[in-house]
Amino acid sequence: MKVLVLGASRGIGLEFVRQYREEGAAVTATARDDEGLARLKALGATAFKLDVVDPVSAAGLAWHVEGLAFDVVILNAGVMGPRHGGLEPPTQADFDLVMHTNVLGPMWLLPQLKDVLAPEGRLAVLSSRMGSIGLRTAPNAWLYRASKAALNSVLKDASLALQGQAVCVAFHPGWVRTDMGGAGADLPVTDSVSGMRATLQRVGPADNGGFFNFDGSPLSW
Repeated sequence: MKVLVLGASRGIGLEFVRQYREEGAAVTATARDDEGLARLKALGATAFKLDVVDPVSAAGLAWHVEGLAFDVVILNAGVMGPRHGGLEPPTQADFDLVMHTNVLGPMWLLPQLKDVLAPEGRLAVLSSRMGSIGLRTAPNAWLYRASKAALNSVLKDASLALQGQAVCVAFHPGWVRTDMGGAGADLPVTDSVSGMRATLQRVGPADNGGFFNFDGSPLSW
């Protein structure tokens, strides 16, 4: 099995690399800095530097993966941004960072992945339940919520463009104990990633374009 993890220097992305490598998969992964690259290489992954907010760096993805055929591709790069409540205007800098990382980055990367997905491959983006409009009950972190709602739209369009070639899904990884989720989160990263990996194994063409909890339960858009 060949796996590509974009945004894997720590947390959920790094755990995807660790678990797939433990299974013997050939893993290619990206990080933004040398420390992240070192962690990936220590796990036996092929690693290269990629910054999704840098157009030149993002445009280089196709060159790094040219000629490969990945069974699984995971777009994990993302940032939380300010955690303030709704109707508190974000700064221009915060808006640009969150939207560029969580939305524009995937829109730069996804077109480059079309030719490196194996037949009947699986492509997943790491979204969040906080991006669901149907399940929303609070306005906190509204910039992050807006970015993940937009990412869900991007994933849906990708699923239509890649229909018949790959199964594309968006995941809510749960509230995970990572640097982003915090120490008080209720789910260990190992359980979140193992659940998403199991879901990726069993989804089929009928699930293309779906939004799922880490355990495979469908979520409302």
